Amino acid sequence: MGEEGENIMYVGTVIAKDDTWLLWAIIILWATVSLVLEQRYRWASTISGAIIALVGAMALSNFKIIPTASPVYDTVWDYVVPLSIPLLLFNSNIIKIWKESRRLLVIFLIASVGTMIGTVVGFIVLQQWIPYLAKIGAMMTGSYIGGGVNFAALSAKLNTPEEMISATVVADNSVMALYFLLLIAIPALPIIKRHYHTDYATTDNEQEQQNYWQPKKIQLLDIALSITCAILLVAGSFKLSEVLQAWLPNNNLIWNIVVSFFGDPYLLLTTFTLLVVVIWGDFFERLAGASEIGTFFIYIFFVVIGIPASFVTIISIAPLLFIFVIIILIFNLGLSLVIGKWCNFKIEEILLASNATAGGPTTAAALAIGKRWTNLVGPILIIGTLGYVIGNYAGTLIYRLLLFLS
Repeated sequence: MGEEGENIMYVGTVIAKDDTWLLWAIIILWATVSLVLEQRYRWASTISGAIIALVGAMALSNFKIIPTASPVYDTVWDYVVPLSIPLLLFNSNIIKIWKESRRLLVIFLIASVGTMIGTVVGFIVLQQWIPYLAKIGAMMTGSYIGGGVNFAALSAKLNTPEEMISATVVADNSVMALYFLLLIAIPALPIIKRHYHTDYATTDNEQEQQNYWQPKKIQLLDIALSITCAILLVAGSFKLSEVLQAWLPNNNLIWNIVVSFFGDPYLLLTTFTLLVVVIWGDFFERLAGASEIGTFFIYIFFVVIGIPASFVTIISIAPLLFIFVIIILIFNLGLSLVIGKWCNFKIEEILLASNATAGGPTTAAALAIGKRWTNLVGPILIIGTLGYVIGNYAGTLIYRLLLFLS
């Protein structure tokens, strides 16, 4: 998601896609309004500031106030999101992260299988109405296991027509905004509370939220050090990723896996952040304000996630693709919930794993932060990057299977 947004068509918005300052003002203003409402009003705290940010962004784009794609939104994906990750990991417990990562790996793989099953079912149902659906199915399998990187790689490898790529991107971005909204809301459903375990009980979570929003003593030096450390970690990780991807050979399967995994900038960023926190634990423990800055960045991200959900565009360009994507996500989440219940996984683990496959590790981490599942932020970032490795291969496998079925 995100990087493909430039292909989406939109017309007649009040604010143009290149009106940079106005778009930044609206995004930051609405992120701030969402936070203010969440802190001051019980109804807003109940539904969460994340949902307020998402719904407000959807309204702005659907009422043609702002465009559904802009370089400003890409800047949030490319710079604001990476900076938020170290800021939110400075207080992480590496032992807890290792323990939780093992459980998340299993449910992540289950959600990935759900994606593949959903793609096959959607193909069988819709193949006679959607052209190039075998190629689109392969692309969506790669995307809903390993993110936009695999979507781009598979679309190039399979020579999918550009107009079908654009339409698929519209369906993908729009559905993911709604799906993210659903994932935020699911834990509060009575049926979920009755049948699934959680480490974050509602009463405890309300108290934790109140504690989280309490004023803290933060000095200018804390802010300077937090931002500086975050920028250094992001710059170092992304530069090392560039070097590794340029220098390491990727002309065979083994090296391709090595480069995809160890050359991933988000995996490097998460790993280096956790390492420096272990080495200089006392320093980061005393550092105030990092999580607050990181959380605000994530609320900016929530607003941007909601913007692409243009219902007019869905109806006019990609109604059947919209249905196809929904079928995939139904099987992804459905299989995760059924097997997760059977294997005694907690609801937060199930939802984060499903989110990590469909939306990538960054959106999954945003969900964990928005729901105050703080112990799962680091683990889901690590496990989510696994999708980058397996997504391309899963997409290629599904393509062969769909060709056989057609």
